[in-house]
Amino acid sequence: MNEPHIDASSTNLDPKVAGLLCYALSFITGIIFLVLEKKSSFVKFHAMQSVLVFGLLTVANIFFSWIPFIGWIGSLIVGLLSFVLWIVLMLMALQGRWFKLPFIGDFAEQQANNFK
Repeated sequence: MNEPHIDASSTNLDPKVAGLLCYALSFITGIIFLVLEKKSSFVKFHAMQSVLVFGLLTVANIFFSWIPFIGWIGSLIVGLLSFVLWIVLMLMALQGRWFKLPFIGDFAEQQANNFK
């Protein structure tokens, strides 16, 4: 697959490393890189995808924690999904891949392009 060009990062980090760091502390580092990054659309995309994915998973985990008895099963599933996505998304960013998750990836790309 032909990946788009990766622009240099305004953070003075390798853009692939910056992309990985967008996922490092879940949506928190995503927000940090959205604020700090001024040039690289690659880094902004991964930062926005991190904010959206891990923000939604955090909300889902909180929701399941309020449900008695069966909520722990949902919380366990969300926790495992979060861990797997965390590893996969960091590896994809480190490899320089524009790895878009279904539904969220396209929206993250659109929002990242609009984010100044």
